[in-house]
Amino acid sequence: MAPLQKKSSKTKRKKKKTKKFKKRSSKEVTLVPVEPRTGETDWWDSFWHKNSTASGYSVPTDEAEGFKYFFRMSQSTFEYICSLVREDLISRPPSGLINIEGRLLSVEKQVAIALRRLASGESQVLVGAAFGVGQSTVSQVTWRFIEALEERARHHLNWPDFDRMQEIKRGFEVSYGLPNCCGAVDATHVMMTLPAVQTSDDWCDQEKNYSMLLQGIVDHEMRFIDMVTGLPGGMTYSRLLKCSTIFKLTENGDRLNGNVRTLGGGDVIREYIVGGHSYPLLPWLMTPYEGNSISNAQSIFNHKHGPVRFLAVRALSLLKGSWRILSKVMWRPDKRKLPSIILTCCLLHNIIIDCEDTLHPDVALSGHHDSGYREQHCKQVDPAGKAMRENLCKHLQHAKQLHVHGSSDVL
Repeated sequence: MAPLQKKSSKTKRKKKKTKKFKKRSSKEVTLVPVEPRTGETDWWDSFWHKNSTASGYSVPTDEAEGFKYFFRMSQSTFEYICSLVREDLISRPPSGLINIEGRLLSVEKQVAIALRRLASGESQVLVGAAFGVGQSTVSQVTWRFIEALEERARHHLNWPDFDRMQEIKRGFEVSYGLPNCCGAVDATHVMMTLPAVQTSDDWCDQEKNYSMLLQGIVDHEMRFIDMVTGLPGGMTYSRLLKCSTIFKLTENGDRLNGNVRTLGGGDVIREYIVGGHSYPLLPWLMTPYEGNSISNAQSIFNHKHGPVRFLAVRALSLLKGSWRILSKVMWRPDKRKLPSIILTCCLLHNIIIDCEDTLHPDVALSGHHDSGYREQHCKQVDPAGKAMRENLCKHLQHAKQLHVHGSSDVL
């Protein structure tokens, strides 16, 4: 579960009956019954006519692909998100949500405005102009959407239960050859400008930018299963890890505590995640070997480790590329609200995966998600982590030898 802990003053509403549908990943997604639409319902026709040929955009000519270009998702996923937040946006709409033609903004248009603001990272003025609304309306709508989705979509970002974790471990082993692996971790900076009175060394990171950190753990499908944010960019990744809930729970034996794998010779492999050189080598966090004189077995380990670790890198590139508000420099954001914006983007990322949607191929950042930042190096090595990595080395080397001999027998 995301470690963000936010108390809500909202009164609990009477729960509605919901229906569930099965995903191919065996993960259940709860659907909220769709309320009748009110207000402006032809928003898409108006938006498409106005923006499909606007300069500065490379919009696909097909409307379905154009919809995905602007909002990062298919229309069916969009409707699902509307169903999640509809009750909140209808029951407690922000004040003054009337467009320039004097009509009440529909839930669909409100969601579209918020998604476009998050997806493009454009100013509120530009986003408002695209929809025919004012800057203040964009601000109010976006924040109400963030509050609603943060509350209604939390089930899309949870630490997996036992059955789901078994699926994840099978996925990593079948696709990447790592047994008992539960995820990959990485972190990124969300840059911002701050008023002079709020600047401090804590928020100034290694590249002299003011930033907030986001750490994410992803599964074999690049779905976030844990995240932490809200901490200043001046922290190292290893320090960020140690401040996270996942670290505290795992060290206490309450995370990554599932079935162990016993190998030939009695060697044991517990549940673990993988990370890069920025992280310490721990019994439950496997990092790659460093240096030019590594052994053949260690090279095999790095060869298997690299693609799994890259899943976290790729997920953060997709996140910041899809929701460009995170990849641009935010102008004087409220540091108390910024974690909610980041969490909402992570929820949207997961919803797209859970709904078996596909992202537009050009949305991912062309470079690294932390372009301009040098990779950090953590020298901490836990003896139990070193022994665990050696067990994995021996297992992977033995598996490769069996594969080679099996191939020779076939030949």
